[in-house]
Amino acid sequence: MTQKAQIFYHDIGDYLTREQKLEIVKEFGSIKNVPWQILSPNEHGDWISQRNSTFETFIPLAPERKFDVDSKSFFIAYSLGIATNKDPWLYNFSIKNLKNHLETMISFYNEQRDKFHSQRKNKNAKDFVEYNISKINWTDMFLNDLENNIKYNIDKNKFCDAIYRPFTKQKFCYEKQFLQRTYQQTKIFPTKEYKNLVICTTGIGVNKDFSVLITDVVPDLQVQANGQCFPLYYYTKKENKNQAQGEFFEKEAEYTRQNGVSDFIFSQAKERYGNKITREDIFYYVYGILHSPSYRKTFANDLKKMLPRLPLVENAEDFMAFSKAGRKLAELHLNYEDAEPYQNLTITVEENKDYKVNQMRFPQKGKKDTIIYNDKITISNIPLKAYEYIVNGKSAVEWVMERYAITTHKDSGIRNNPNDWAVEHNKPRYILDLLLSVIAVSIETVDIVEGLPAVEWG
Repeated sequence: MTQKAQIFYHDIGDYLTREQKLEIVKEFGSIKNVPWQILSPNEHGDWISQRNSTFETFIPLAPERKFDVDSKSFFIAYSLGIATNKDPWLYNFSIKNLKNHLETMISFYNEQRDKFHSQRKNKNAKDFVEYNISKINWTDMFLNDLENNIKYNIDKNKFCDAIYRPFTKQKFCYEKQFLQRTYQQTKIFPTKEYKNLVICTTGIGVNKDFSVLITDVVPDLQVQANGQCFPLYYYTKKENKNQAQGEFFEKEAEYTRQNGVSDFIFSQAKERYGNKITREDIFYYVYGILHSPSYRKTFANDLKKMLPRLPLVENAEDFMAFSKAGRKLAELHLNYEDAEPYQNLTITVEENKDYKVNQMRFPQKGKKDTIIYNDKITISNIPLKAYEYIVNGKSAVEWVMERYAITTHKDSGIRNNPNDWAVEHNKPRYILDLLLSVIAVSIETVDIVEGLPAVEWG
């Protein structure tokens, strides 16, 4: 009779360098000295990083079926962020450059389309088109449209602001025809005129620790790693839209706003906490509790493998504490550009100051109390507490340092310069002020999170 195999496991620890790992192994001296753990899978098939059984007793954020108004979940709708498969052409800090790159891409596409339908000789588009990555990225979607003789045009109304990475806005072409995957975003942000708030969480199956960020503009898929988005509202298109237009008639709204927070959770919350509870209170409760360090730690394994599930806490005081904290955090994270700078920073400016940035950096590895903004400006006396606010794998401050840098896309040669945003918005200090504001936002975020209620998660 064959004996079942046993799996022996030892967790060497997280966030160690290669050298540190090798040193630990060396100290054991022999395989016999390793404190092995014999692994057995749980009911989910998890051998390591096993899920917490309490997590499944909580209420899911996401419905089993999207837009199911009877769903017993916090939200009726949810969606991944936008996936373009052609970021350099569809995102840019400069609206002028964005339009130029798009005009080049569309002109080349239409030229190839004309040639294909006049010269094709039974060839498919994939074998016919000219592959010039400086002008276009031939995705399957583009090739299909070319074969179907679909002409592309630029609609100036499709340009808007989008959040590309945490605390990084860029100009964006929100034209479904050019986007590889919009998922449900066109029902969350149908056009730039329709306002919304969206809680973006880390997606499933990523290596980064769980985090959350709110936005009021269209989110990219990687604002959070493979991020899932839960909206305060979603929009449905009107079937019998009044077409009457003219000098004395305003154009009727094309979409109707629907509640993203479910009737189920609204009813449950009112029953527990009183009839004064609003759907917004619940929305901000979600944002507050998803920041809880104890929640994230207790259910870290679950949050890597499943979308969030949350309890309704026992008493109204804790509910409102999480909701009020979530509202404060939302105000901070939505209005981060306007936050007052942290007062105790030291800003050293040489003569002939220049606010343009090439690549911000620390003076040396590990010395994070100082940021060299450019050759003329240095910010010092930065509290290390600012780096404790982590979103999508790194601190908010380091996201600004990384993303507000001049880059050139390797394949296409397209340049993206954050200084263009400052010029086009007539705010020469925009990037410097942004960095100073995000430092302050980070410190205040840590303070708010430290004040969240303690909860026994079970």
